[in-house]
Amino acid sequence: MENRPEQSLLGKESPYCHQYDPKLLFPIPRQQKRDELGIAADQLPFHGVDVWTAYEVSWLNEQGKPEARMARFTFDAASPNLIESKSFKLYLNSFNGSHFGSEEDVIRHLEIDLSKASGSPVLAELFSLNEPQTLIAHPQHAKCLDDLPIEVSHYQVEPKLLQAQPHLPQVGERLYSHLLKSNCLVTGQPDWGSVVIEYEGAPIRHDSLLAYIVSFREHNEFHEQCVERIFTDLMQYCRPKKLLVYARYVRRGGLDINPYRTNFEVKFDLSRFVRQ
Repeated sequence: MENRPEQSLLGKESPYCHQYDPKLLFPIPRQQKRDELGIAADQLPFHGVDVWTAYEVSWLNEQGKPEARMARFTFDAASPNLIESKSFKLYLNSFNGSHFGSEEDVIRHLEIDLSKASGSPVLAELFSLNEPQTLIAHPQHAKCLDDLPIEVSHYQVEPKLLQAQPHLPQVGERLYSHLLKSNCLVTGQPDWGSVVIEYEGAPIRHDSLLAYIVSFREHNEFHEQCVERIFTDLMQYCRPKKLLVYARYVRRGGLDINPYRTNFEVKFDLSRFVRQ
């Protein structure tokens, strides 16, 4: 029987486990939500990854001394399962009181466990806390939509707000907004994010795109599912030739989740936004 979000530990009291336990991971099939969007399992209209950053990773070395790192995990969007975020946090916490012989040993356990849970190979990387972190206020060569004077009356997703202008010359542009907000599918807790949209095709009206982004404000869905919904709606209502949708969400519980989906090959900058 497939795991469903409401069966997870989200919103429920859960014990703190400080001994390594990969069984804490709770995978959820991606196809459950993709069916709603009309996405066939064997015909994904995009490729991409989910990039998770973990800021609270620690374990004990063989002498019992704690080691502390930041971590980055990269999940293929084509993997059968996503990992429910609270279970991921509990799993990472289970390393806190466990002994490992080396950093490489920790990475090996992380990659084996997460690959098994997601159903596809996962890349795990650990970073010293002394390494400088990139904080950026603005994506390069992009236009922010947030100062546009729009009237807003929709706070549930309304894809019909999107308007392309096929009578105008085709363009290529990168747009972004810090006004993306949705809510956890299970708990209803707010998820704050910034979204980057890059496309080539008929010009998309900027005010309509911003109104659409704001319409997620009372929508309940996981981060990965929101990004796939934005991608699918833009393809359906604006029909760009090329499209990339990338969201960076503010961390919660020591984790941030940053999915991107695209239908073209792109070298993408994974630098953080300033509020992360």
